[in-house]
Amino acid sequence: MNSIDLSGAAWWKSSRSSNNCACVEVAVLPGGHVGVRDSKNQDGPALVFTPAEWDAFVGGVKDGEFDL
Repeated sequence: MNSIDLSGAAWWKSSRSSNNCACVEVAVLPGGHVGVRDSKNQDGPALVFTPAEWDAFVGGVKDGEFDL
């Protein structure tokens, strides 16, 4: 996959997260890609998922695949 420019991404976190900055932030990127980063290190690396990968992850969450 080609590198995706994250400089203009609009990042957000859950409204349920506290203000301690220990959160995961998400951004919708060009081409439907989804970026995920650590709010404690906003200038650090981000994971970038294709639309299909993100859909599979969200589907797994909804199906309880990651429940302990």
